[in-house]
Amino acid sequence: MRFRFKQNRQQGGVLLNLIVLLGIAALLFLIYLARHPLMRYLGDYWVIDEPAAHADAILVLSDDNFYGDRATRAAELSRQQVAPVVVASGRKLRPNASIAELIEHDLIERGVPKEKVLRFDNDSNDTIDEAESLADLAKQKHWSSVIIVTSNYHTRRVRYIYDRIFPGPIAVSVASARDADFDPEHWWQKKKSIKLLAHEFLGMFEAFWELHGKEKGAAAAALLWQGRAGNLEVT
Repeated sequence: MRFRFKQNRQQGGVLLNLIVLLGIAALLFLIYLARHPLMRYLGDYWVIDEPAAHADAILVLSDDNFYGDRATRAAELSRQQVAPVVVASGRKLRPNASIAELIEHDLIERGVPKEKVLRFDNDSNDTIDEAESLADLAKQKHWSSVIIVTSNYHTRRVRYIYDRIFPGPIAVSVASARDADFDPEHWWQKKKSIKLLAHEFLGMFEAFWELHGKEKGAAAAALLWQGRAGNLEVT
């Protein structure tokens, strides 16, 4: 009797393991079938395009792509008279040259009147640095609302960072610029798109690490009280 009981228990264990394995296989098969919708959902989730109807300024972030897609999107918003000024933000490349100059050129080429473009050279090394510099500028200009224009794959991280860096009274919205290298509907089909999204995941992790626990505007407020505005260069 004891031997038969042990044998039945072993058979039951084998049957249970088989059921579990079949369940896992079925789940993996379903994931495989749904992989494209899941990938598209991830791509769409990562893109934010919610520009305000009106703002005091449009801020075009540095490091636009080869085609000037960020400048193109900002020019579209300017033509819609969403804001009276467009800021061409860009890091310095040389003492007498910056990415801001290139963006300024692209904006004017795309129809934004020169008098509406504010070139903003800065010493930013990354997205957080640039947000801090632009927060100082916004405070100097007494802006109450801004629209941030950046590449589509960059928008969610920018939303997170600017919500925590900009002074609380300043309303921030984000406009997505299409990017020739990142299609949210098919991003997994191009090596460069995969690299861009992977870089954004790492960048978001870094932003979580650096800004964790900071309420909206807390970081910028502290920096402004320290008088960092003196290091800005606006032309």
